[in-house]
Amino acid sequence: MHFQIRRAINNIYQAYSLEEGRLYTARIKGKVLQKDEVEYNPVAVGDIAIGEPYSADEALITAIEERHSAFRRWNVKKEMNQTIAANQDQSAIVVSSQSPPFRPRFLDRAIASSSGCRVIIVMNKADQGIDSGIELYGRLGFPVVCVSARTGEGLEELKAMLKGRVTAFVGQSGVGKSTLINALMGSEQRTGEVSWKYNRGRHTTNHALYIENDGIAVIDTPGVREIEVPFEDEALVKEAFPELSGAVCQYPGCLHHGEEGCSVPGMIERGEVDEGRYESYLRILQSLEKRRPFYLRSRRK
Repeated sequence: MHFQIRRAINNIYQAYSLEEGRLYTARIKGKVLQKDEVEYNPVAVGDIAIGEPYSADEALITAIEERHSAFRRWNVKKEMNQTIAANQDQSAIVVSSQSPPFRPRFLDRAIASSSGCRVIIVMNKADQGIDSGIELYGRLGFPVVCVSARTGEGLEELKAMLKGRVTAFVGQSGVGKSTLINALMGSEQRTGEVSWKYNRGRHTTNHALYIENDGIAVIDTPGVREIEVPFEDEALVKEAFPELSGAVCQYPGCLHHGEEGCSVPGMIERGEVDEGRYESYLRILQSLEKRRPFYLRSRRK
């Protein structure tokens, strides 16, 4: 039997039977799944699981089908990759302009943490103003929509972007992600105020949750204060920086990390690549290099 994972809390899962159209409480058979990659959590919301019921409302998961997309991050405490949402058609990265302030480098890392799907950028709290820094991402080809969960501004435009798709909502704590989902879906996710002392959000969603209503399906994920890009092939990071696709370098496979014959410095001088975005790209590469075993690290300066 095939199940779609709708909720995941401490290795206990809410699994929706795709054959029967009903929910089961599910656990992993033997507590360990055989996978090619070791991850912090082997099953994520959005995964398609294979298993069998063993009672009227309980089931055992024996395997997970290959994911076609995912939002993953590096779990600093456990020092391994962690999948937050899986098999989404698009990732909606929610940011705000003032409270908390817009952080383009956080946005860059969030984009790089999403793979196999479209990324849209949602600037919430538009009633507080819109940071001009968001315009760069629109010019780079990322769909951008400015909304206000409080006033309703832009909600219909956003709904049109979500209709008929599964969308993983991710964002910094305090940007109003759960409030926005409540406004879009009519759901009742817990919400919280931004901390007045640090201008940071309090965590209100402590686990990922799949919600669907009226042709819209979302995966609400826990807000985070920081995000680290998952450890993977460095070449994949370039996919999150479409402006680098036009680079014509002396050597194929150039990572644009100071290699001889790299054309990116010239592109920056001509205004074809934003210097701040390029610095963000380099920092991501450096963070991946630090996680690599010492004997495998390159000799870049």
